[in-house]
Amino acid sequence: MNVLKFGGTSVGSVENIKQVIGILEDYSKTEPLICVVSAVGGITNKLLKAGELAQNKNETYLSEFKDIKSIHLNILSELISSQDTTSKEYLETKLQALKSLLDGIYLINELSPKTTDKLLSFGELLSSYIITEALKERGNSIMRKNSQELIVTDSNFTKAEVNFNLTNTNILSYFADAKQSITIIPGFISKSEGGEQTTLGRGGSDFTAAIIAAALRVNRLEIWTDVSGMYTANPKLVKQAYPIKNLSYQEAMELSHFGAKVLYPPTVQPVLDYNIPIHIKNTMVPEASGTIISKDYTNGKTTIARGISHIDNMSLLTLQGNGMVGIPGFSKRLFETLAQEKINVILITQASSEHSICFGIANVDTIKAEKAINATFENEISLHKIDPIIIEHDLAVIALVGDNMKNHQGISGRLFSALGKNNINIRAIAQGASEKNISTVIAQKDVKKALNTIHERFFEEQNKQLNVFITGVGNVGERLIEQIKQQKKYLKEHLKINLRVIGLSNSRKMIFDDSGLSLKTWKVDLDNGESASLEAFFEHVKTFNLRNSIFVDVTANESVAKMYTNYLKESIAVVACNKIACSSDLENYNNLKLLSRKYNAPFLFETNVGAGLPIIDTLNNLIASGDEVTSIQAVLSGSLNFVFNNFNDKTKFHDVVKQAQLEGYTEPDPRIDLSGVDVARKILILARESGTDMNLDDIENKSFLTKANLESDSVDEFYQTLIDDEAHFQKLYASAQSNDCQLKYVAEFNNGKAEVGLREIPEGHPFYNLEGKDNIVMFYTQRYPEQPMIIKGAGAGADVTASGLFADIIRIGTN
Repeated sequence: MNVLKFGGTSVGSVENIKQVIGILEDYSKTEPLICVVSAVGGITNKLLKAGELAQNKNETYLSEFKDIKSIHLNILSELISSQDTTSKEYLETKLQALKSLLDGIYLINELSPKTTDKLLSFGELLSSYIITEALKERGNSIMRKNSQELIVTDSNFTKAEVNFNLTNTNILSYFADAKQSITIIPGFISKSEGGEQTTLGRGGSDFTAAIIAAALRVNRLEIWTDVSGMYTANPKLVKQAYPIKNLSYQEAMELSHFGAKVLYPPTVQPVLDYNIPIHIKNTMVPEASGTIISKDYTNGKTTIARGISHIDNMSLLTLQGNGMVGIPGFSKRLFETLAQEKINVILITQASSEHSICFGIANVDTIKAEKAINATFENEISLHKIDPIIIEHDLAVIALVGDNMKNHQGISGRLFSALGKNNINIRAIAQGASEKNISTVIAQKDVKKALNTIHERFFEEQNKQLNVFITGVGNVGERLIEQIKQQKKYLKEHLKINLRVIGLSNSRKMIFDDSGLSLKTWKVDLDNGESASLEAFFEHVKTFNLRNSIFVDVTANESVAKMYTNYLKESIAVVACNKIACSSDLENYNNLKLLSRKYNAPFLFETNVGAGLPIIDTLNNLIASGDEVTSIQAVLSGSLNFVFNNFNDKTKFHDVVKQAQLEGYTEPDPRIDLSGVDVARKILILARESGTDMNLDDIENKSFLTKANLESDSVDEFYQTLIDDEAHFQKLYASAQSNDCQLKYVAEFNNGKAEVGLREIPEGHPFYNLEGKDNIVMFYTQRYPEQPMIIKGAGAGADVTASGLFADIIRIGTN
């Protein structure tokens, strides 16, 4: 014999009840079964609401009653043929009794615990009757047995204690003579020894099923619900969560206690001693394997943690004071006070100094707890031996559960490290000596991020999800998106990185999708997006609060650069090809570096110098390994190198610059490149990264442009001055030719000083044959004093710049 329990969602609609009927008929073909049913989904809440409205003299309780009546009569009419008037008459009689009870509550203006139990019992009595009649009409051998005639309790209304001796005798006596194939039993409800209606409290239908299963020593207790078992985490918050095939009783109880609502913790107790397995099944997907909970199950050496659970909306209370140290009895008085107020304590932790006791309770209990505790310790508070109770609101507790965690070292370290890297602050920690549960208290707003972070760390084969937000989707940004699209599969298979683009923005529009934007239709989607705003973009990223978030700046905009501080303070990594931030005043540069370390948010800007060339990374590795840079010589402008490699006495300087702009080698405003400011910024960044404190004003810029070029007010005017001053540029070229030299725009850092300017490079110099848009950097260090370390390659262009940004994103993912 098996016992099956169907929850409120399983009997929440005609379609679902038909599914339940089909399951019961299939099971009953092989052996007799007992089916425990909850109230129709949502009805218990409606009954309670109607009672409260009636108690408050609010006549809208009648509207709630009409809704309750309509729901049940409609379900009955769909399941029972119209010729069966007896069922409808019986149901209407019961519903009229319900209305009379509500009317009575309204008249006497009182809803006592005793009356509450009587009121709520209607939910299970009505649903069990409807299901019984539906099965009976289909010709099944079926009986309904009122659980109030079987389960005997004390008179602790709304959460009665079961008298197992009397209850087990009743159950065994009834089923010894039962001949039917299917027995329907309403869950949750019971009667006291004095014959008063009682209920078993929250999750009481599960408890009813477990009581009957234990009394009859059945083969298995099945809990049918709307999910396919107990999951590794809440699947509504963690999309990668999956059903757990097997759990021990202890693991299931730990997960249930900390919020896994599939199973109510006391359910386990009656079947625990008799080793009766509990099988969690999905009513809507009955073929799914579900979760089996049993006493003998061991999860194996390779499985460390089994699941993550959490409780929302809790508060953390702290009782502290020097007067507590070494004085016995404080804990006893504290928890006796809470027990008297019927306040459930979720979590407890106490410092070894005995200076404080910290415990977690539900938010709704905090006011009551504060008053009671301060009253209990009024004398000690008045003498300043202890402080008034301290309360922190809007918190949640997350529990990592697994029997086998005690056999593995470093579990706590991995847990706290994963949370810390995502700037999830832990307010309290609790771990029992059994090491089956590590509980952490965090801010309510961080729950989703924390669950996904922990799940990724312990349950996803070390896959790491990166959530990317890109501002600037012009030439370089578009190439970056295309590269991400092309490499997504490779990253997942070879680097275990799941890279998702969550947000995109240009100067006009922005779009977001916390499940990942389509990289096929993003252009059309962006055109139809909301109006762009730097502040609104940041607020979206902050509100999403996703783990491993990365903000990517693919602009040359100063306003965007000023937003880096906001992102880093939220532990959101920043990847930038925008040079403005790192070449801004030294105080801002140092502050960004400090924030990156403080909030564990990477700040990477490899493309600031040399596009996709590993210049900054190489420099950082030299410094980190203890080397010291003595000198840097470099050609750092791919655009200027392109210009001077294509300029000669047969071309016009204006035309070559124009070509460089059209091919994407210069900024939209070519004055930034040709003035030398861009190169000055790059050598400044390299000087700073090598350990020298320096500002942009400290760099000597020997410009080759004319006064008219430098003083032009617009790009068009600038181009006109290039035409006007063609003779000046031809003179520069001719001088280099006469000296058998090539013109190169060179940046140099030496002995704490830096300068940039156009130079004539003789044949044989490493810079002489530098072609196209290539960059070259020579690092002279203590380890490379004569033969420098040289990095050379394409230093401009959309594809290489995008690849440099992509490399920084991947570097964050593999860190």
